[in-house]
Amino acid sequence: MGSPGGGVHEWRRGEHVISTDAGRLDLDVIHGFLTRSYWAGGVTRDRVERSIDGSIPFGLYADGGQIGFARVVTDRVTFAWLCDVFVLEPHRARGLGVWLVETALGHPELADLRQWLLGTLDAHGFYRRFGFEPSPDPRRLLRKRRDEREIGKPWGG
Repeated sequence: MGSPGGGVHEWRRGEHVISTDAGRLDLDVIHGFLTRSYWAGGVTRDRVERSIDGSIPFGLYADGGQIGFARVVTDRVTFAWLCDVFVLEPHRARGLGVWLVETALGHPELADLRQWLLGTLDAHGFYRRFGFEPSPDPRRLLRKRRDEREIGKPWGG
């Protein structure tokens, strides 16, 4: 699961660890958070697992348990999408979210990317510190999206 084509990396800061080892991820924690999030509400466990399979996962751990997560969808050459970033509530306000995003952005396999993207409803200020900014021309960025309830139906025209 996760990190196709890349090796496992690990970073330590005091009692906390960030690892790209997909085998270490706690899918109950990840799915439990994402299914209640505004961006992935109702997502199935199977879809979470498959999304991690196509990504570089970053698990954040303390005392042996998972307390945060982020993943990067990328071609490892030109583009990356940072997504599903979270730190569990009891562990917030300690700089762990900043460290998690810095670690993802600084991953050695992603050093030469031309562009990073992410989507957020309410954390623009948080991501601004890492150099993210609104698209200068929203007309150039298009999307096609559907609700979780429509998954499995043909895309159509």
